[in-house]
Amino acid sequence: MVDRIVVDKDQNENHNSNKLEGATNARVLPLSVTPTSQKASNPWYNKGKSSEKRLLVERFTRFLHWIGYEDVFSSQVWRASAAELISTSILVFMLDTIFISSKINAETPNIIFACFVALIVAILRLATHPISGGHINPTITISAAFMGLISFSKAIIYVMAQCVGAILGAWAIQAMVKGSISGANLLSGCTLAMTNTSPNGPTSIGIETAQGLWAEVIYTFIFLFSVWMSFDRHRSKELGQIVMCSITGIVVGLTMYLSTTVTTRKGYTGAIINPARCFGPAIVRGDHLWTDHWVFWVGPILASFLFYLYSMVLPLEHFKARTQS
Repeated sequence: MVDRIVVDKDQNENHNSNKLEGATNARVLPLSVTPTSQKASNPWYNKGKSSEKRLLVERFTRFLHWIGYEDVFSSQVWRASAAELISTSILVFMLDTIFISSKINAETPNIIFACFVALIVAILRLATHPISGGHINPTITISAAFMGLISFSKAIIYVMAQCVGAILGAWAIQAMVKGSISGANLLSGCTLAMTNTSPNGPTSIGIETAQGLWAEVIYTFIFLFSVWMSFDRHRSKELGQIVMCSITGIVVGLTMYLSTTVTTRKGYTGAIINPARCFGPAIVRGDHLWTDHWVFWVGPILASFLFYLYSMVLPLEHFKARTQS
């Protein structure tokens, strides 16, 4: 039984005896000589496989667009990341220098240190805001990725640049100061507690891990309020870029002052809010700077996610940063 036939017109019009009722002059060709174009292009046993392949390709394409893979090949993004690298290295170098000097001179009030921190952060944000957005902090970058203002690919590039800049800044500090000073102050790294030797044995001075984690989450959440005022273009135009960057610097200095004043524990360096500032000295110096280092990353990331959830509750007209393209 022939399942499929292909007919070909007979060029001899005189063979009327071969005519069938309801048919033209034709002859049956073997199945083996069926033209390729007329064969089944998608057999039944391949239909499932082809549809699965198309589905996988579509999902992978959507994933690539979701993470913003185009930014990986963008020269503009890499130039902006260079600004983040340089500014973060300057930030770590300046803040650690002030921190070490304040530890050497124990009479320096914390409020003076906080004022210097506010001034440095404000100046660096003003310098880099037109180039890269003035993040200088993985917390701001991660929060911007959660909010959808930058792609996840761009966020990864920024965070990598910030971490490398922090390492360069910490290395510059170590190259400048004496070994005894850098050892005593641990390159102004981030610690929750320090171990002191005493006649009764080693004792730990500082705060608990849970306290440090809560401090990072709470103070970072407060910090993000000031940051997102500057990311709101409408409000930035009303107040001006200088005012907005100054507010961010003041909030950073204020949170550092409050966190160190409230705890009044010697081994606690205060709420850092900037994980890169902890990462650089930990890489360069090591020692027990890696102890509870995860707190200074997990805390800001949790705060960024909580702030994202908070922004979803607000109507769009009350959070204009979400309406920007």
